[in-house]
Amino acid sequence: MECKVAIDIGGTFTDFIVLLENGEIKTIKTLTNPKNPGQVIRYVISSLDCNVSEIVHATTLATNTLLGQENLIIPKTALLTTKGFRDVIEIGRQNRPRLYDLYFEKPRQLVPRNLRIEVDERVDAEGNILKGIDMKEIENISKKLLEDKVISIAVSYLHSYLNPKNELDTKDILRQYFKYVSISSEIAPEPREYERTSTTVINAVLMPIVSSYLENLRSSLPSDKFYIMSSSGGLVDVDEASSKPVQLIESGPAAGVIASASFLPNDDLISFDMGGTTAKAGVVMKGNFEITTEYEVGGEVHYGRVVKGSGYPIRFPFVDLAEVSAGGGTIIWRDEANALRVGPISAGADPGPICYNRGGDKPTVTDANLVLGRLGEELIGGNLRLNKEKAIKGLSALGDPYEVSKNALDLVNLEMARAIRLVTVERGLDPSNFTLIAFGGAGPQHVSYLADELGIRKVIIPPHPGLFSALGLLLADWRFEARKSYPKDLEGEFKQLERSLYDKLKGNVDYFLRYADVRYKGQGWELTVQVNDVNDLRRVFEEKHLSTYGFVMKDRDIEVVTIRVFAIKKRPMPRIGITFGNEDRPKGIRKVLIEDDWVDAEVYVREKLPKGHKVKGPAIIEEYSSTTVIKDGWYGIVDDSITLVRE
Repeated sequence: MECKVAIDIGGTFTDFIVLLENGEIKTIKTLTNPKNPGQVIRYVISSLDCNVSEIVHATTLATNTLLGQENLIIPKTALLTTKGFRDVIEIGRQNRPRLYDLYFEKPRQLVPRNLRIEVDERVDAEGNILKGIDMKEIENISKKLLEDKVISIAVSYLHSYLNPKNELDTKDILRQYFKYVSISSEIAPEPREYERTSTTVINAVLMPIVSSYLENLRSSLPSDKFYIMSSSGGLVDVDEASSKPVQLIESGPAAGVIASASFLPNDDLISFDMGGTTAKAGVVMKGNFEITTEYEVGGEVHYGRVVKGSGYPIRFPFVDLAEVSAGGGTIIWRDEANALRVGPISAGADPGPICYNRGGDKPTVTDANLVLGRLGEELIGGNLRLNKEKAIKGLSALGDPYEVSKNALDLVNLEMARAIRLVTVERGLDPSNFTLIAFGGAGPQHVSYLADELGIRKVIIPPHPGLFSALGLLLADWRFEARKSYPKDLEGEFKQLERSLYDKLKGNVDYFLRYADVRYKGQGWELTVQVNDVNDLRRVFEEKHLSTYGFVMKDRDIEVVTIRVFAIKKRPMPRIGITFGNEDRPKGIRKVLIEDDWVDAEVYVREKLPKGHKVKGPAIIEEYSSTTVIKDGWYGIVDDSITLVRE
């Protein structure tokens, strides 16, 4: 029998969804091997008893490289830039993430100054070539960089987004010497020298690592249909991912939003994904999700906001998410003032929480949930047994283990509620008007508390919640992007981008999506809006400007800085079988601290519950990939999903 396999590598677990052609789903959840993630993939796929016809993959490899994960060494990279601009990448912007911190240090430079080479070329602000490339100069630079054992090259010339000829000529010469060459006019053809150069450098750094990983993995897989999830919420092929690995930075989190949008396409949803390392929140309205074009990787996060100036800026489309350090493996600790803190450090997969019995010695959110009875003593179908006594002992180092656990979970719930408010309240949306869809291994444990905090009355726990992002990989369409800055003929240049993508994909396109980065003249930053009709652009922009900033300027002209087009190729929606049982009785009773009191909570097995069964809180519903905690005042209805509703 043929099957399709989705693989989502997370910080703690690697998730596999095996979809058989009859609609049956097999789920596999195993601890991630941070040092060799491909080894786990090869082992699991080789053990399958079906003919693998397609593989889709989300990976944290790009992010982990920039965060300095062990065994992921930054390849020696050089930057070629316009004469006089070699320090743009280091000067950056004036903004500081912590204004009064005298000890703040900028992120380490990915390209040291001696490998930032000035090239005597120039394009003016209108796109006119004032000085072309001297081929001999580029050849000499190439030979010198080869002697320095440089592996990858980034090229970012002034105003190349208006006229890329000098960069293209440089690339033609460099490719005679180097396998990995990234030019800014192909990676990020947009204004702002610092952000464009940073994006190109990051792409160049990632190219050798990501392309070798994907090629090695592809060569060992049983199917040549191998696709990767991009940060913009669509699938790309291995060649596209290898040439533009910068688009894989938020590969995994994007899959969860796609799963939410596909599972309930007619609802207004808050997508909430709490895994082993982080929690992510996004908004999906009638199947549509927000896209942002700026991001910082490897930086700090403060209450769900990426702190500007603390990481490496990227100009590329991303599914718009708020992310906080709040996962099952997030470490609980006390600061110098003896205040209880949660995160941002995570125990990850190795050694993991104390209760995993793998050598971890720092208490985590998972340990707290176990001690309070919200988790049972077995996970992933009994394949991972939890040591409650060790968890109690570890938490005791911080105080009374039960009090510490409750307070820590209250703190982490507040942190996750802030992330949800970031994508709703701060954008003019009332969270109580949305359905909260909760997934990830830890999401259903906390969702009742978040719903109460935010005034949300309806919660959805989808099938296989702990592997729901992997399921999203099977629901995603192919999505390829092209862009152009400062268009003079909006409709004409949208069509030109569409033609270029149509030709690139050999006509294999179902439809196009248009976006524009728009601002009032004189503003420093843009808002990204979807463009259905170029004649309606001002109205759409001002609606978003009003909801974002609270005002509009009717007397001010608008300008379009960048337009972008996504070419979409629909994938057939897989038929997903849902199985139900016929046992409406609980498997047992467990003491659980739900609010401030210990209660006797009935414990159910999700796979054994009959369709339509109603579970009244306080109760626990366990399943292979996750555990759902139902508070007092809530009840759950078992269907294709578990629907939690306030009484």
